[in-house]
Amino acid sequence: MMLELQRRGAHNINFVTPTHFAAQILAAVDVAAGWGLRIPLVYNTSGYERVETLRLLEGVIDIYLPDIKYTSDEVAKRLSGFGHYVEHNRAALREMFRQVGPSLQCDEQGIAQRGMIIRHLVLPAGLAGTPDAMRWIATELSPEIYVSVMDQYFPTYRAVDDPALGRKITEEEYEAALDAFEAAGLHNGWLQDHECDEETSE
Repeated sequence: MMLELQRRGAHNINFVTPTHFAAQILAAVDVAAGWGLRIPLVYNTSGYERVETLRLLEGVIDIYLPDIKYTSDEVAKRLSGFGHYVEHNRAALREMFRQVGPSLQCDEQGIAQRGMIIRHLVLPAGLAGTPDAMRWIATELSPEIYVSVMDQYFPTYRAVDDPALGRKITEEEYEAALDAFEAAGLHNGWLQDHECDEETSE
């Protein structure tokens, strides 16, 4: 499948939520590389990873695309069922950073070839801990890292009746997130226009 996608002109192979298939992915990539697979491999993950697993991927994965969802273990446990989320997420991001560094390397067409992009979804009522997340990225990893600050949160299922999660974020909440991005000294990434969700800035 990877080789077929390459033949059809795909820019990369994007493994989405792939951790539970890490062993099979490594085996398949080894075979595909021997048969001519050359396009970048993307590891698209929630960021709730074991460092031991990520170390097996060193030299194989070209682009890491993790989330930093929360800066509070209590919030992470309540909203996503994650145990010790902050510890595991930060250790995982450090390992990804160690492997690929802060810069996002692109080809002459602007298509990413190697690096790291961290996603952060802004939540209502500050539940995502956005200022702390931005500060941690800038000080513990690098202010050069590309960050996507997202405003697409939409309440569904049980979140609809939750007093905090039962609404979309406000324009003021997203503006505060953008202020936190700038205050942390970050300057590479994608910041959305809250009204039309189309504008990209760097």
